[in-house]
Amino acid sequence: MARHSPQGASPIYLRKGVAMKIAIYARVSKSDESQDPQNQLAPLRDYAKAIGGDIISEYVDLASGKSTDRENFLMVLSDADKRKFDLLLIWALDRFSREGISNTLGYLERLKRNGIAIKSLKESWLDTQDVGLVQLLLAIFSWVAQQERLRIVERTKAGLERARREGKRLGRPAGKSDSRPRCRAGYFLRYKKCSPMFQG
Repeated sequence: MARHSPQGASPIYLRKGVAMKIAIYARVSKSDESQDPQNQLAPLRDYAKAIGGDIISEYVDLASGKSTDRENFLMVLSDADKRKFDLLLIWALDRFSREGISNTLGYLERLKRNGIAIKSLKESWLDTQDVGLVQLLLAIFSWVAQQERLRIVERTKAGLERARREGKRLGRPAGKSDSRPRCRAGYFLRYKKCSPMFQG
């Protein structure tokens, strides 16, 4: 079994027969003793053993779930693209990602495209080993993501309208100009004029 510590040890993968290959992902926000990833890892290992799977890798991050730059989380996605495991076990969805519904949906769809299932130990509804369930979950997540985007647009429009009512000037301050050259005669002419390739 490969254990990916926060320092990112090199993975070694072991396979036995046709048993399901399982990866475990755990995350805590702090590296002090107040949060111990073993509290997640121990029950996840027990579950993997109970279903007769082979734990081929463990990934542990000590970082905020809102960050896209989690070393071992990125390794999970990379190894999923290489189909190095069949099932990803997590403690809870917020341990996997707290980046918002749109990003989380993207991660779930990426796993699905690679034929990787994900199961949350604390949330029985999050188990994409069931093909019908995964389609339903992705549809729900997609709808929620769309509603989230619409709310952002509505808040932006409301903010702009309020600024107009208050007489605030929108856009570039008066007298300011863009330092970059603007070419407005179409893509090719814009490229031809602005590209160093065409400069004398």
